[in-house]
Formats: sequence, C-alpha cells, structure tokens
Amino acid sequence: MSSQDRIWTAGLLVIGDEILSGRTHDKNIAQIASWLQVQGIRLTEARVVADDMDAIAMAVNALRTSYDYLFTTGGIGPTHDDITVDAVAQALGVPVVVHPEARAILEDYYTDKRGGLTEARLRMARVPEGASLIPNRMSGAPGIRWGNVFIMAGVPGITAQMLDGLTGTLEGGKVLLTETLGGWVAESEVADLLRATEKAHDGCQIGSYPFFREGRTGANFVIRSTSQEALDACAAALGAGFTALGLDYRRGGI
Repeated sequence: MSSQDRIWTAGLLVIGDEILSGRTHDKNIAQIASWLQVQGIRLTEARVVADDMDAIAMAVNALRTSYDYLFTTGGIGPTHDDITVDAVAQALGVPVVVHPEARAILEDYYTDKRGGLTEARLRMARVPEGASLIPNRMSGAPGIRWGNVFIMAGVPGITAQMLDGLTGTLEGGKVLLTETLGGWVAESEVADLLRATEKAHDGCQIGSYPFFREGRTGANFVIRSTSQEALDACAAALGAGFTALGLDYRRGGI
C-alpha cells in the first residue's frame, strides 16, 4: 500500500484547566481537524487534560504511539503554570533545553518591546532536547516539533499561524472529501435509507446531524470519501432515496 492509499491519523491533546473549567471555550479541535483533512490526515481522537505533569505525560505517550501524529495545544506560554514542554519532555525521556534559534527569535521580537527578553519570556524558548521549531509570525514564540509530536499554542489565532507554517510539510494520504444533503426530516425516519446507502457504497461514510430550527425538526447528512467518484455516486443515491420517500432535500445542507 502506498502512502497515498493508507489512512494517516492524528491525535489531539488539548491542555488547560481553563478549558475544563469552562472559562475558555476550545476552538482548536475544529480548526486542527479541518486543517488535517486538507493534509490528508484524519483526526481520530481528541482529549482534554488539566495542567498536571503526570496526566499530560501519560496522555502524550498514549496518543503519540497510537497515531501517526500527535498535536498538543496550550501551556507553552511564559508563566509558571505553562508546563506542557516539561511534561512532554518527561514523556519522551529527554531533558528540557533552551533552543538557540528560539532564543534568537524571541530576542529579536522583544527588542525595544516592554523590557526586552525577560526570564519569563525566555521560558518560551525551552524545548525537549532534540526538537525543531514551528514558525509563528504572530507572536514570535515558535511552536515545537519532536518526532511525530507537535506542541502548539492554545490561542486559536496563534495556532492557525503555526498550522500555516506546517502546511504541506507532513506526509499524508488522500484528502477526505465531503458532500452534504439537508432536509426537514427527523433522522429516525431515514435511518434505514442511510444505512442501506452507506452499505451499498464502499469507501463512503454517512454522518447524520439533527437540529431543531424555526420550530421544525431537520437534519444534515454528511457523506465522506477519499474518492470524488464514489462520493458523487453515494450522494446521488441518497438524494434519489429521499425523493422516493417523498422528501425534499437541499444539496449543501440546511
């Protein structure tokens, strides 16, 4: 099987007490999942853990060995509770060091800015020994790569910059394509049709996403496949099935 044909997978570890407490609403799962799909990589599992060294290290080792790639977000800032780098280093069994290139980037970024490169800011140059850097044009402090582990910021805008720096650099498979059909119908009414259509079309998956809107019940049905031909055939069959049941539907969803 070629690298294009096999399914490449990733895990995501979201780190931070603020996520678990509800003070901060995570936006990185969605943006990282979408970015990975374009790279031909599927986000297969996402976990959220507190700012706890042992919990982070345990999750890092579980996810990095289960999937082709592991991404972490959060806990790489300048304060005492930013412990992600230390926890990842613990998981990898390597010491934490100051990366000379990261230090130079921060020295340049903080030149004549609010006191220069302080000891707190220098914490953002610390990496697990043997790591390389992920560029970040927004705030200077780079992300970190060690093997198949990518350590990224928790702030979604900064995460987006780091993802942009990684675009096209990871090995992946075929891009996952999608087609959405939406209708004002309860998903239970078309459950048998969904099941039969998916079974009849190898390489396609159909997800059902119900909603209640404008006083009415509806659902969007998302078909996924790495083959445009298979996707088109499945969407056509599902649409024909809706029509046969006397149901109106909308391409692109509702």
